[in-house]
Amino acid sequence: MNFQTTFFVCLCIQVSLAEKIRYDNYKVFSLTPRSADAVKALYEMEEMGMSGYNFWSRVGPVGTPVQVMVPPYKVGELEATAEKVGMDMEVMLGNVQEQIDAEARAETEEESGFGWTKYNTLDEINDWLENITVQYAPNVTLLHVNHTYEGRSIVGVKVSFGPGNENRSVFIESTIHAREWITAATTTYILNELLSSENATIRNLAESHDWYFFPVFNPDGYEYTHTTDRMWRKTRVPHSILCSGADPNRNWDYYWNHGGTSGSPCTETFRGPQPFSEPCCRIMSEFITSIGEQLVAYISFHSFSQLLLIPYGYTPEHLENYEQIYQIGLKSAEALAQRYGTQYRVGTVYETIYQASGSSADWVKGVFKTPIVYGYELRDQGQYGFLLPPDQIVPTAEETFDSLITIFREYYADVATQ
Repeated sequence: MNFQTTFFVCLCIQVSLAEKIRYDNYKVFSLTPRSADAVKALYEMEEMGMSGYNFWSRVGPVGTPVQVMVPPYKVGELEATAEKVGMDMEVMLGNVQEQIDAEARAETEEESGFGWTKYNTLDEINDWLENITVQYAPNVTLLHVNHTYEGRSIVGVKVSFGPGNENRSVFIESTIHAREWITAATTTYILNELLSSENATIRNLAESHDWYFFPVFNPDGYEYTHTTDRMWRKTRVPHSILCSGADPNRNWDYYWNHGGTSGSPCTETFRGPQPFSEPCCRIMSEFITSIGEQLVAYISFHSFSQLLLIPYGYTPEHLENYEQIYQIGLKSAEALAQRYGTQYRVGTVYETIYQASGSSADWVKGVFKTPIVYGYELRDQGQYGFLLPPDQIVPTAEETFDSLITIFREYYADVATQ
């Protein structure tokens, strides 16, 4: 690296530290490859981590749309590539910064503090978790899990309404990918319903299990999305001179690096230099291990695409109770659609979207054989992507909770008949 390059890199780092990154006139395209050459071109674009293309969804086979955020200076290049290799292009977001600004306005227009009419900051979420341990004592216990790379605790709560539920424990994970704000909002909404609802079905579900909620699995990344870069996905661990972060949902030690990941630190799906290289993954795996044999369910919330996904992601091989979980998933998706008509697809990660190894859900299912393991990809299907408007928080959370209730009802109905 020569002096001029070094100076430019240092200048960019200083600028990024000084102010929020903006996405003025960045567009999000839905690109649908019509040929094998088009798929290959998309893979090459995705693997070039510093190319300027930011992939909001993974590349799939011919005919599978992929959402890509494109800077204004790259639009012409992309159009030429699409014409050359055979890709259909559709604009999903015409100006990313306008949507980020609208999201920020919703935050400032709302009263300060915690709620579900805006997206909450890390401090607001953690303060709320602490408050409910007082409000709902002794049924709610605050959990602090060690420290992340930047020294933050991963904060969660345990909800228990009485002894005897230890072997019916449920673990809820969200915001392992930092920019997926709707997941933390959905998780906290469901937690609040389990604590406060007087509905008999919800009370029975809440009080017949022990619950572990961790709304922000990746607090370093989540904080960074609020202070510096709204579109940040990964951790904040530096892995090269130019690029920080690894994908914390490709870093778990179960068939790690068995496909669907990247070895380049500058890509969004960088798996890390070794399993559990990311402190947030390592410390959460240690916590989960302490209760792993007690888990009846592990639910992981992501966005976006409207999918209910079943492990495994690293292989097309079906899990031990696949047929049961698939049928329950179909009924859950039907229940989800009842309230607002939102349509979900159900299937394994590998078969429904793409190969992806080293995920938390694969690790839990593979290590502990947990009966119920699902990963949700919440709203929407690409119109807003990671920038889902705040007025969709409550509808998203309501329909998701409807589906979650159905999962447990159908599972225990199955168990009763066996």
